[in-house]
Amino acid sequence: MLAIASVCVIKMFSHEQALLHPVSLNQSLSQHAWLRKCHLQIVRFRIRRGEHDDLLGEYTLLKGEEFAVIPKVIRPSHEGYLECVARVQNNSEILPTVSNAYYLKVIDPVKDAKIVVSGQTELYEEHGLELRYNRLVISRVTSMYNGSYVCEASNIFNNTKVFKAKSPEVIIKVKDLVSTPDISFTVLKDDDQNYFAVVTCQSTRGALPISFSLYNNTDLISNLTTEEKQASFKVPVVMNQHFARLQCQANNGDKTANSQWLPLEVVPVAAPVTVTYKYDMAENYAVIGLRLYCKVAKGSHPQFQWYHNKIPLKDQGSFYYVYDQLLRESILLLSVGRSSAGRYHCEVSDSFDNTTSINSTRRYFDKEVLNRLPNLVVAVVFGCFTILVLLVSFCCLMGVVFRQRQYKEKSLLNLEMEMAAEKNELDLSDYSEDDDVVEAAKEDAFDLGSEVSVDEWPQIEEEKKTLEDEPVSETF
Repeated sequence: MLAIASVCVIKMFSHEQALLHPVSLNQSLSQHAWLRKCHLQIVRFRIRRGEHDDLLGEYTLLKGEEFAVIPKVIRPSHEGYLECVARVQNNSEILPTVSNAYYLKVIDPVKDAKIVVSGQTELYEEHGLELRYNRLVISRVTSMYNGSYVCEASNIFNNTKVFKAKSPEVIIKVKDLVSTPDISFTVLKDDDQNYFAVVTCQSTRGALPISFSLYNNTDLISNLTTEEKQASFKVPVVMNQHFARLQCQANNGDKTANSQWLPLEVVPVAAPVTVTYKYDMAENYAVIGLRLYCKVAKGSHPQFQWYHNKIPLKDQGSFYYVYDQLLRESILLLSVGRSSAGRYHCEVSDSFDNTTSINSTRRYFDKEVLNRLPNLVVAVVFGCFTILVLLVSFCCLMGVVFRQRQYKEKSLLNLEMEMAAEKNELDLSDYSEDDDVVEAAKEDAFDLGSEVSVDEWPQIEEEKKTLEDEPVSETF
């Protein structure tokens, strides 16, 4: 609890005066007490709580004293409004003076702070964690929640921390779950010329130690617990025989992670080994780069070696780069120039046994050859040009023949027409008429009212003469 010291001070104007100066009650806060002051002289005064005159303490001010200190041990029940009452002793005519009421806030200091952990302080990822003081709940923890946890409690009054209490540290350790392991194997040959596979199981993360197990389908081959994130197992193999389907399992105390299934099959390399290429061109269509591809027809663990003019090429040089990350293929990148000119070929052998190797055919490359048109292209272009010339010539010849034929047909037609015209002229010359008759015929052609022909004219003239010679008849 808190101890409170209230000091009341009151000043009289003189000993004879019958009135008191109004009492004032001020507060100052120390670590363990409230301080009350009432200005007073030669007065007996009391500290009371509220209007119910709940007396908390009394003090009689003696001659020469100016302050009255009334100590009191405060409990939560004392919280409320405090007043300082001043009375003059042995004089009831002078009314007591009461200070302004001041609210006493009782603060219970915090202490014995403690964090309560629901569950274990060491746990795996994806588990839940609950810390109780003000109740902190984490549904799925990860390694980022590793560390020390402390709870601090304090009393706040007037926006000021008055009392503080700090809990002991609680260490939380979150273990990483083991990740899904990768499985791979390498084939080797021992001194007795026997082949075996070294199977490797490896996880990228997980709290140590980790237990690795190797399975052939559902049969356990071997297991191993290690302080590392990988484990290796030795398995005998037979060439050209499908041995098993292998799987790795990893566990570090919580969940088990399974790798993919991997067939264990060892096949030696076999011919043919082929080399193909593609080229890169600049803006002016000049070949500036080559990509050579070496492929083997058969083999589970091939090993590739490139040669330039029978000199083996390492991983990288001034004009080349070897890319060997593919399973059954190797790529050689070339920069076309003077240094890269020459013959190239690829050699393939088994990675576990290099006693036997297979070579590809050699191919020659240089800048001039690559930028020269191939014979086939030249032949095709020349052949196309020849065919085009022949087609044009044939068209011209056909045009000439067609014109000649058309001219002959036209000439024959004209000849026939001329012959017909000459024949008509001959027919007209055989038939002749008198000019007068023709003229009379022309006139009769226009004289539509006359129907007498030219042949009747002599008869008409003769009848006319006969009529003139005959005598006129007198009888009518």
